[in-house]
Amino acid sequence: MRLLLDTHVLLWTVAASRRLSKEARQLIEDPENDVFYSAASLWEIAIKSSLRRNDFRVDVAAFHAALPATGLVELPIRGVHAIAVTRLPEVHRDPFDRLLVAQSVTEPLVLVTNDEILGKYPAAVRLV
Repeated sequence: MRLLLDTHVLLWTVAASRRLSKEARQLIEDPENDVFYSAASLWEIAIKSSLRRNDFRVDVAAFHAALPATGLVELPIRGVHAIAVTRLPEVHRDPFDRLLVAQSVTEPLVLVTNDEILGKYPAAVRLV
């Protein structure tokens, strides 16, 4: 299976947080799965960290530098992803989440998230 981690799942994975569910951990660690993170997540972390949001207190440069050791694969943002956002229903207003959904539809990938709202999109979403 090809998976795309949403931003919180990515943060919890790298931090080995207890907030990451057992199901999510199993999906991510399964050697049969290809696991991606989006450049959009790094952008979200950078912006929300600079706004001093408590759930995003991360040194984004150090975080990015640590990612290659995780085995996760970076998914760049491409023009087709941005265009796909325009085809999504108005389920969610968060631009980062909308881009992640668009990427999951375009590539295609299963979006791994704990955000129930994302499950309302016509996309492959795995709530964990």
